Amino acid sequence: GYRVAMTRTGTTFRYWNGGNIARAQFCNRRQAALMLRIHADGATDSSRRGVTTLYPAFHRGWTDDIYTASLRAARLVQRATAAATGARDLGLARRADLTGFNWANVPAILVETGFVSNPAENRLLHSSSYQWKVARGFVAGVAAFTPP
Repeated sequence: GYRVAMTRTGTTFRYWNGGNIARAQFCNRRQAALMLRIHADGATDSSRRGVTTLYPAFHRGWTDDIYTASLRAARLVQRATAAATGARDLGLARRADLTGFNWANVPAILVETGFVSNPAENRLLHSSSYQWKVARGFVAGVAAFTPP
């Protein structure tokens, strides 16, 4: 099995100042096999829907040591999450501007699990059945990345 360390389980972050650098440091200190950040997206177009996974861009001296593993994790988790949920697969997005990625010393990804700006998808995101589907996708993707 896996040992999971949560940066938060409610509405507040319990460690340090609560910023994204602190979240990366939290994972670094635990030498996490993967930092998986869970988000919900939003757009001005309320018809946008689907799942996408962000991963760090390659920056020598910042993310070069985690880039390859992060990209591999992103591919596996994205594929598994889209399959488990039946959501539109919006693919991967490389990001250079996220401090949580730039300060991570462990592989790091961020999954946008759907669009809160889409009324139908927002209802799904709030339903326990969809949340379980997302969780099953995460488990399958993480297991493919780093077997238990």
